[in-house]
Amino acid sequence: MTTPPTLAWDDVRITYRGGHVAVDGVSLQIERGGTVGIAGESGCGKSTMAMSVLRLLPRTARVEGRIELLGEDISDMSWGRLRAVRWTEAAIVFQGAMHSLNPVRQVRHQIAEALELHSTDRFPDSASRLGRVAELLAMVDLSAAKGRCYPHELSGGQRQRVMIAMALACDPELIIADEPTTALDVVVQAQVLDVLSDLVRDRHLTLVMISHDLAVLAAVCERIVVMQRGRIVEEGKARQILTAPQHPHTRELAAAFPVIGDPSSRLVVGGESAPADASQTDARTVLEVRDLTVDFRARGQQVRAVDHVDLSCDSGEIVALVGQSGSGKTTLARTILGLQRPTSGQVLHEGRPLPSRRAALKAYRRQVQYVLQDPSASLNPKHTVYEAVAEGIRIHGLDGDERERVASALTRAELTPPEKFFAAIPQELSGGQRQRVVIAGALALDPTYLVADEPVASLDASVRGEILALLLQLRRDLGLGALVITHDLGLAWNIADRVVVMHQGRIVENGPVEQVLLDPQHDYTRSLLKVVPSRLGLQ
Repeated sequence: MTTPPTLAWDDVRITYRGGHVAVDGVSLQIERGGTVGIAGESGCGKSTMAMSVLRLLPRTARVEGRIELLGEDISDMSWGRLRAVRWTEAAIVFQGAMHSLNPVRQVRHQIAEALELHSTDRFPDSASRLGRVAELLAMVDLSAAKGRCYPHELSGGQRQRVMIAMALACDPELIIADEPTTALDVVVQAQVLDVLSDLVRDRHLTLVMISHDLAVLAAVCERIVVMQRGRIVEEGKARQILTAPQHPHTRELAAAFPVIGDPSSRLVVGGESAPADASQTDARTVLEVRDLTVDFRARGQQVRAVDHVDLSCDSGEIVALVGQSGSGKTTLARTILGLQRPTSGQVLHEGRPLPSRRAALKAYRRQVQYVLQDPSASLNPKHTVYEAVAEGIRIHGLDGDERERVASALTRAELTPPEKFFAAIPQELSGGQRQRVVIAGALALDPTYLVADEPVASLDASVRGEILALLLQLRRDLGLGALVITHDLGLAWNIADRVVVMHQGRIVENGPVEQVLLDPQHDYTRSLLKVVPSRLGLQ
């Protein structure tokens, strides 16, 4: 008798209320022990496919076709059978670990909950379940002591590993990982990918992994399936998809994450490129940090987040500040903006110390604008786009026609025609459009410099390219420089003039992009470059 595949979609069509077709006639089989990556941009249907496996779609979704898990049609399962299948035969690792974990419970109790619900025969009491939790944490390279932590006390990578441990609790046959490394820094991303690879190899799991980054999928999966507008447009071995893509959309995905050292992607994003004289001779220093230290107190101990840092940023210059989570990048940015008091040292704007009086600090923040990482958190969900952009104009009491200023800012952020977006609220916009609204709010104040904290970390491939192209265009048209905080070294290669590497609160390397990324001098910089997923590694 032929062994059925672990998972199979047979001519599956999934439609949401209003007639929107999310998945359009997809057929795909995943054999036992297979590792398959599903790639595509936001809205292509990949997460809808993943959620359909365990009937986690909203009630408004209409599913046609056949979905089989270990040979059993999931649509025929009773709720009791479906409840038993979840965790024990198939489990999902969701993208946002912080949103998936209960903030007021220790993570060990959250992992043990799956055992309590589904494995009472094997683990009948609390002691046996906590013993199993310690084993699971060890599998994902976490100490048992981490189980006593609450989610906010763990780093992003540690939280994601807790989610993997939770998914493994009841020994499922199938693991579905939905964007498990999005927004994680390169070192933590490599650790999570290593954990997944080791588990697949040692435990013979079947893995379905979803991502918009082909290089990430190729690091773990044998086969990659590319989706666009609800359909599969290309599938094949990971090496083939990454190095010799056939479909135009696959080629776009492959090109969205440039290879460090590839001259064709240097200071070029889509149709936008830096001016030929990117190193401007008339550049002046806009921001300067001198011997800056920032200390915090945590659990009765003093922690130094920024340790005697010196940094300067010139007009019209894009500086990439790179490093792992916890290296001090965001604390440095917040101190530059006057949102965090330094313990010692100075921040200077155009040669003058950062003001301490409220009125002067307000004027300074008009000149140096902050673009936050998560546009959904930056925008008031009840305010229209017009209100969001006009807010800064009103706070600073700028002269001129408010409507004209808002329209001009939206146009410069490439939201055209601007009147079309005036009445829109954030939930009606795509992720890229929301990020453009945030940038438009900054541009409405005519700043001299931007500080952008992970501006594309959670965006998919094409939207990422749009935002990066916008930064290059603003530099070209307005001479607007930016300090871009990122863990993505490919982004630094793509758009930056200079790279500053931060590690444990210190700047360990600082220089032109080509020098730092192609000939790194510090061991930490070399370790960052070593773990960057790249299609070159497969050639």
